[in-house]
Amino acid sequence: MSDPVLTETASPDAPASGWQTIARVTPHLWPKDQPWVRRRVLLAMAFLLVSKVISVITPWFYKLAVDGLAGETAHDPARLVAFGAVGLVVAYGLARLGSVVFQELRDAVFVRVAQRALRRLALETFGHIHRLSMRYHISRRTGGLSRIIERGVKGVEFLLRFLLFSIGPLILELALVTLIFAFTFGWSYAAVVAGTITLYVWFTFAVTEWRVKIRQEMNDQDTDANQKAVDSLLNYETVKYFNAETREAARYDGAMRLYEAAAVKTGLSLSFLNIGQTLLITAGLVAVMVMAALGVQQGQLTVGDFVMVNAYMIQITMPLGFLGTVYREIRQALVDMGAMFGLLSQPAEVVDAPDAKPLAVKGGEITFDQVKFAYDPSREILKGVSFRVGPGQTLALVGHSGSGKSTVARLLFRFYDVTGGAIRIDGQDIRDVTQSSLHEAIGVVPQDTVLFNDTIRYNIGYGRDQASDAEIFAAARAARIHDFIESLPEGYDTIVGERGLKLSGGEKQRVGIARTILKNPPILILDEATSALDTQTERSIQESLREMGQGRSVITIAHRLSTIADADCILVMDRGQVSEQGRHEELLAQNGRYAAMWAQQRAEEETEAACDADEAQTGGAGDQGLAARG
Repeated sequence: MSDPVLTETASPDAPASGWQTIARVTPHLWPKDQPWVRRRVLLAMAFLLVSKVISVITPWFYKLAVDGLAGETAHDPARLVAFGAVGLVVAYGLARLGSVVFQELRDAVFVRVAQRALRRLALETFGHIHRLSMRYHISRRTGGLSRIIERGVKGVEFLLRFLLFSIGPLILELALVTLIFAFTFGWSYAAVVAGTITLYVWFTFAVTEWRVKIRQEMNDQDTDANQKAVDSLLNYETVKYFNAETREAARYDGAMRLYEAAAVKTGLSLSFLNIGQTLLITAGLVAVMVMAALGVQQGQLTVGDFVMVNAYMIQITMPLGFLGTVYREIRQALVDMGAMFGLLSQPAEVVDAPDAKPLAVKGGEITFDQVKFAYDPSREILKGVSFRVGPGQTLALVGHSGSGKSTVARLLFRFYDVTGGAIRIDGQDIRDVTQSSLHEAIGVVPQDTVLFNDTIRYNIGYGRDQASDAEIFAAARAARIHDFIESLPEGYDTIVGERGLKLSGGEKQRVGIARTILKNPPILILDEATSALDTQTERSIQESLREMGQGRSVITIAHRLSTIADADCILVMDRGQVSEQGRHEELLAQNGRYAAMWAQQRAEEETEAACDADEAQTGGAGDQGLAARG
């Protein structure tokens, strides 16, 4: 059995092959549980068949009309000739109209099927991305990921429309036209037409395969440029802080330069393809027309036959010319969809057990039993960590950066699975319960609260779906942010900007706290929840957090030791292990690592307080001097 931590990263996103991609799309066109979709597909195919039959017989009306006008009707069907030249011209017009009408009816019937398939695939991809673990998301760039999804979904739409209604119908039409040439004019005509089509298709496919590789290179450069642009814009403040606008522009331009080179290759190869296609199809057209002209001169064919040969050749020239575009786009759509389906094939690292049951929280006891974990097998982060948080108790984790504090919180929330030992809540191993019920039972206030680019009301209400305004307002009051929100011109309808950039760090943090208060979970994780707040605000928020923690099991990760002095138990983490544990007074009495950290922070606080007092005194004296001079 493979290591669960390595499962997801064992292989990169491997794009699905063309046939695998088509196999993934097909069930959406012929679902077993939705007969209305099947009926629409069958009706659309029927309209398609009628359209092609009408399209193939249309040149006959044109031929008969020409023969009627030229007085050459001896070999034409008497019933059709009886219509007269004008009647045949009208019939020709009606046939052309009928062909187009049935094509449009086909599209009108099928559009709902195509859009339904597109929506379901987009939803499947979106849901799967959310199921992938944090490890996957921190290793992938958002810009590149969004572009893969965007191109993949567009590829699905294109494939559904053109694979069914262009390639298949084109093959049918070409076969019918070739048979008409064979039985009407002779096999020599059919051989020229078939040879022209064969050479044209071979040339188109061969050059297109070459172009796909160039197009893939262009897509890769496009994705890279998009990643750099999104990354730079998300880090707008950092770019400004380091005066790096020119550097970022040069970095983006470097990616676009490579994209430009690939795009030029794509354009040149397209010109080569179009010239080659035109040469082949024109040669076939001229050859058949010369044969027909000779037949007219020798009295074997009528002028109407000559015109019909030309009409059929023009009729197949248009879809053949379209074949190059369609095949190119279908091939590219398969590449784009292959990348998306490769993403869908990426296994989720953390999954529910087959017999997983909902978590039943009775008291909220949390137990870490010899927990081991490593993001990378070569560097173990947690080395057999054990502790217990009793129902309604508060456990504080302290230690230097990199000691494993935040990892403990991520493992409890099951962003990752442990590599050794077990984590239990009220005696239930969290690997044996559903992730949804586990996440529902745990509230997290992270160190850096990230908000949606929506209203403050929406961001606080995100804590519990369908929460009323009164509940949202109550949560905001508990987080000491209601008055601030009310002071804004648009109040709770204020848009916070992307990632909440329109709010200060402290305001964002209080919105995050209000969101968690609204969720009202039995277990809380506070990951340096007040790190972005000033001292005065921190004290008021600490009071709110203390009230929120009443009757709940709380794990708090703290940098400022003064904020966790009243915790029921304090764990001092050091290099992935628990070096000390106990209450605040007990740890100070041990005179160990915690006592040293406490003494250091107290000294820093006293120094800061002394500096503040000096500044206040100096400022006061300065004011007095100004007053005296005044």
